[in-house]
Amino acid sequence: MLIMDVLKGPEQWRHLIKLWREAGCSEKEARLLAGRHASVAISLSGSVSDEFTRQALREGLTVWQANGSTHLAGSVTALLALLMRWPGDTDVRLAQELAAAFDVPWSWDPGLLGSSTPMLMGILNTTPDSFSDGGRFATVEKAVRRALEMVEQGAQIVDVGGESTRPGSSGVSVEEELRRVIPTIRAIREQSDVLISIDTQKPEVAEQALDAGANWINDISGLRNPDMLALAARTKAPVVIMHMQGTPQTMQRNPQYQEVVADVLSWLEDTCQRAERAGLSRKQLIIDPGIGFGKTTEHNLELLKRLRDFRVLGYPVLIGTSRKSVIGNVLNLPVDQRLEGTAATVSVAVWEGADVIRVHDVLAMRRVIDMTQAMKQGGSQA
Repeated sequence: MLIMDVLKGPEQWRHLIKLWREAGCSEKEARLLAGRHASVAISLSGSVSDEFTRQALREGLTVWQANGSTHLAGSVTALLALLMRWPGDTDVRLAQELAAAFDVPWSWDPGLLGSSTPMLMGILNTTPDSFSDGGRFATVEKAVRRALEMVEQGAQIVDVGGESTRPGSSGVSVEEELRRVIPTIRAIREQSDVLISIDTQKPEVAEQALDAGANWINDISGLRNPDMLALAARTKAPVVIMHMQGTPQTMQRNPQYQEVVADVLSWLEDTCQRAERAGLSRKQLIIDPGIGFGKTTEHNLELLKRLRDFRVLGYPVLIGTSRKSVIGNVLNLPVDQRLEGTAATVSVAVWEGADVIRVHDVLAMRRVIDMTQAMKQGGSQA
């Protein structure tokens, strides 16, 4: 397969980068903004595989065939995200040619999550004081019952947490966190083979959770603890690296950024590179921009609106907006009335290419994901 034509994309992208740089944006922010606004149209000789079409649609490109050729159209950001998730059954020389046309580095390394449909992560807090459901699942019996219910409703991952990280929370001891999560993880594993993630900042808790049957580590501190980094390197467990400005105790005290998307993306990119230098495989890493963790309402909305920008890094993207204050602030609603607001953010996250959606209301959000996916996949023809 050969590239027959690349229209508009590279020149327009470079011109927009120049304009945004002249407007005072950093190089990173200028490239991100230009990628979202620059259009690209590509014609390829011959047909492409169904896998290629599905992945291109997932990244926000339109794909159609006419007169024996395949045509792609969309934003430069969508194309760059496709390059970072190049389908394994498509000639890599095509990716190399496209990367060269846009002067971006490229290497093929399939990631952890290959599904064209986002995975659904159900939240299971075994805490008495979480912001939304504290105390509801504080016994092993109640927690396991809820875990199995979420699996029945469509959750592919159960995220077990034993320490509240709501704004202003002070944390608990290692011993108390272990008491809350380990029996629950063991009991879930005895009854189900569902993926289990351990939501913790403590390497001691993560290690015992993995031994008890957990599969993933969900670290809101973003592998800041070198012992957590070493544990992940040794066990090869997938790790969610989340961005947080400050700590749960301090994160909402006047959070500030120069350019929130570029700043968060750069931090995640640097952290992933540090993790790979420490011995983690690229396939282990999942990134989370950290909605609600050291961000204002305006910061959170901007991150959601531009979530696709994070896909150009090539790592799976997790997003967690469920019942959070950004929804309460926009709609002026208490935490128990944020279902519709959560649904809106989940739909946008799916449209923007999120790989994992973390929620409390599994059944409702399963339906939101499926409906949004159906609309995306329905856009395969011009």
